[in-house]
Amino acid sequence: MPVTTRFTTAFDLTHPVALAPMAGAAGGALAAAVARAGGLGLLGGGYGDPDWIAAEWDRAGDAPIGVGFITWRLTPAVLAAALARAPKAVMLSFGDPAPFAAAIHDAGVPLICQCQTLDHAHAALDAGARVIVAQGAEAGGHGATRGTMSLVPELADLLAARAPRTLLLAAGGIADGRGVAAALMLGADGAMIGSRFWAAAEALAPAGFHQAAVAANGDATLRSRAPDAARLLDWPAPFTIRTLRSAFTDRWATDTATEALRADAPARDRWAQAQATGDAKAGSPVVGEAVGLIHDIRPAADILARISSEADQRLLSLP
Repeated sequence: MPVTTRFTTAFDLTHPVALAPMAGAAGGALAAAVARAGGLGLLGGGYGDPDWIAAEWDRAGDAPIGVGFITWRLTPAVLAAALARAPKAVMLSFGDPAPFAAAIHDAGVPLICQCQTLDHAHAALDAGARVIVAQGAEAGGHGATRGTMSLVPELADLLAARAPRTLLLAAGGIADGRGVAAALMLGADGAMIGSRFWAAAEALAPAGFHQAAVAANGDATLRSRAPDAARLLDWPAPFTIRTLRSAFTDRWATDTATEALRADAPARDRWAQAQATGDAKAGSPVVGEAVGLIHDIRPAADILARISSEADQRLLSLP
């Protein structure tokens, strides 16, 4: 039997797993597949492109999904359009959730806040978050510096003292049932998984990036600002982005080179083309240290079932 936690009960799930709302990768098909398989499917609303969000939400059909946004780029209009679709949850990451919290609460939608530090968690609780995600630096995409193994129990202790009804998810480096079982043992109510679902058949990732990920190990990633410079994005400190190492990151990852990249339009165009075509050497696939645990590309439902089964086995084997 799948593990039952406060998270599965609160969101009527079969598995204590949420899909990370990965910008550009967690489209409607992936979010719907996770939701229909019994997890919490979150659409990657990312930087708030309303046309993309609407099209991908339509692709999810009648699946009960939620949505996640990069908070510092979110606008009230984009949030209002999302809330009009009655999402299962709204997740805010990388910025102060307070300006948007009231609208989410008024819509009766659970607020999930991704946190990388204790200060982030306090701000999330002040905003009335129903769920806090403790994201360690192992995660793919943007993050900070804390490790998952110590951040999760520290936030579990904080919630126990300040807001015992608030749920906690662990994120960063979790790609199989061992990681989910470990998250539960550390005090989380479930896990949020990105990289393993980024390598799902339904994910919006080019085949070349998937092939590179399957061939890679956990030593093959790094954090930098180069991909943000290539997109002329001014991400706030302390957040950097974890990707696979490539010829692109070797060339542009230092602070000096990153600034030069912003002024080099042809180089930025070459990177954008590589991202679109799946050229993992000239681009930078956005994936975390858990890439070393990814050995195949499978449907999201199969991935979720395997993770849940492995977690059950690990927990049942405990004395």
